[in-house]
Amino acid sequence: QVQLVESGGGLVQAGGSLRLSCAASGRTLSRYNMGWFRQAPGKERELVAASNWGGLSTYYADFVKGRFTISRDNAKNTMYLQMNSLKPEDTAIYYCAADRSRITLATQYWGQGTQVTVSS
Repeated sequence: QVQLVESGGGLVQAGGSLRLSCAASGRTLSRYNMGWFRQAPGKERELVAASNWGGLSTYYADFVKGRFTISRDNAKNTMYLQMNSLKPEDTAIYYCAADRSRITLATQYWGQGTQVTVSS
């Protein structure tokens, strides 16, 4: 079992930055692919960014490319999402996820989510 806990969400003005953290326990993260998803009110959950187990291969959704950066510190069992140049449309609950397989909506382990609100 892997337990994931997100932190770092909050209220920020458009153009600002936030850094989300996802702390894992129960298993070492170095064996897992990981990702960040988000879900806005009335919308489906969508993949924002993902990292393979070693952190050398990453994926970004087009709507965050150049603004968000995913990283991980396997020694600390923690993953991060640095979010810059935030826009009101980035407002959502952000979830971290982990799986030994490819990161998709069917990913096995999920955190409880952290709210990000971007004001215009």
